[in-house]
Amino acid sequence: MSSNVIINSVCFLKEPIMSRADDIFIDNIRTILNSGYTTENEKVRPHWEDGTPAYTYKAFCIVNRYNLAEEFPMLTQRYINFKGAVDELLWIWQKKSNNVKDLSTHIWDAWADESGSIGKAYGYQLGVKHQYKEGEMDQVDRVLFDLKNNPSSRRILTNIYVHQDLHEMNLYPCAYSMTFNVTGNKLNAILNQRSNDMLVANGWNVCQYAVLTHLMARCAGLEVGEFVHVIADAHVYDRHVPIVEEVIARPTFPAPKLVIDEGITDFYQFTTDNIRLEGYEYGPKVKGIPVAV
Repeated sequence: MSSNVIINSVCFLKEPIMSRADDIFIDNIRTILNSGYTTENEKVRPHWEDGTPAYTYKAFCIVNRYNLAEEFPMLTQRYINFKGAVDELLWIWQKKSNNVKDLSTHIWDAWADESGSIGKAYGYQLGVKHQYKEGEMDQVDRVLFDLKNNPSSRRILTNIYVHQDLHEMNLYPCAYSMTFNVTGNKLNAILNQRSNDMLVANGWNVCQYAVLTHLMARCAGLEVGEFVHVIADAHVYDRHVPIVEEVIARPTFPAPKLVIDEGITDFYQFTTDNIRLEGYEYGPKVKGIPVAV
């Protein structure tokens, strides 16, 4: 004797997890526009190309936390030029250059002199040699040395806001300090940034320094932990308001996967060709963003 039993099953499909970086960015923009402070009619340094003062809506001390062990923090509502962002990161941290001729993008051209130099800023400062008990090293090599040899140290950091050289910098550093902290087998990092143009630079800076944390972890044989971004002055320029409002209303997509070619553990061997994203879905590129200088 046999019987046929028909079981009706319902398959519940989970909604794909959207990029946490988008959620954070949306919250930041809403905070700035809804409860931030406006600098309108105040004395401000930046101006638009037509000479008009570039006023902002701003919020003081925004702190964003990204768990790199869970996902790579990449904005998806708009296209971010990941390869260009990594190229700039390596220009500063690996090449330790202050000349835009060593960079593939043209985002620094407005601050460069006729020779291409931006003065004693950014990469220049990371390349300056300092005397330590262990010998002479620059700041990047000191970080790499300590992560491998003194991982429990609470002194693993860089600082490129050097007051004695500010008068020879064509642009004062915005992202000026990285602090690395090893907890267990995980590398955590804090980026301190004095000023952040949220539309132009926020997503760019976040993915850059998340990549840097991954690279440092790889070199030290560690896993990645948290990346924390501390912004003293997070702002949206007045002429950017309609643009950011349109961007944060767009659909979001799942976070992409960061892929770093296996076998590379020397920081100076990384290139833009062996650091890439997989599964990066994104909305339309935002074109024609006015830039205040």
